Amino acid sequence: MRASPEPPGPSSGTPGRAAARGEHWWPVASAVVTAALLHVALPTSYRVDPVWVVPAVMFTLLVTLVVGDPGRIDRQKAWLRVVTETVVAFITASNLYAGVHLVSDILTNNKVFADNATGLLATGGVTWATNVIAFALWYWDLDRGGAAARANRTATEPAFVFPEMQHTAYTPADWVPRFTDYLSLSFWTATAFSPTDVSAIRPWAKLLMMVEAATSLIVATLVIARAINILQ
Repeated sequence: MRASPEPPGPSSGTPGRAAARGEHWWPVASAVVTAALLHVALPTSYRVDPVWVVPAVMFTLLVTLVVGDPGRIDRQKAWLRVVTETVVAFITASNLYAGVHLVSDILTNNKVFADNATGLLATGGVTWATNVIAFALWYWDLDRGGAAARANRTATEPAFVFPEMQHTAYTPADWVPRFTDYLSLSFWTATAFSPTDVSAIRPWAKLLMMVEAATSLIVATLVIARAINILQ
């Protein structure tokens, strides 16, 4: 007597499978908290005052996201995308505020770091690291419609081609990039000034990487050159 076939499992687009594949919040939350703490660590003239504003806003928005999409990131709601992009925009704007002031002080020969090369390098390093986090969050949020869309397999065409997408023999069949993949992309763009092992295939992705590389190059060059000049 032939056994009856087993009922088919849930398809790759069902909510159960999507929830299992959704990202955990902690990598993204850690990045947001780190960005807030880095901003607080900046000298007074380079951060938004009062000092509690940036951490308070970021923490409030982050809690809103986690409460609105508890567990894994898999809820596709327009308001969640708006809040997510508000968080990233706030990090970007606060770091831009610091970066512009830093570059301006260096170019105008401001005496803020006249005899403090260590302080200058630390401030430049904080600005650079926050920039890496900000762009990683942008890549993570914009690629394929965001983390929830990637989890539910309703994502649009990819903007980035990762090595795992080309070497499928070494990755699960349902592999999708997660925040750590975008953080790695952002880090290497800021250090190598090139896409390294990830290819940008959408115009907006190429432009965004160009902006990050240019920003990193300007900050690193000016800070290091100024520090060397102070030490001489």
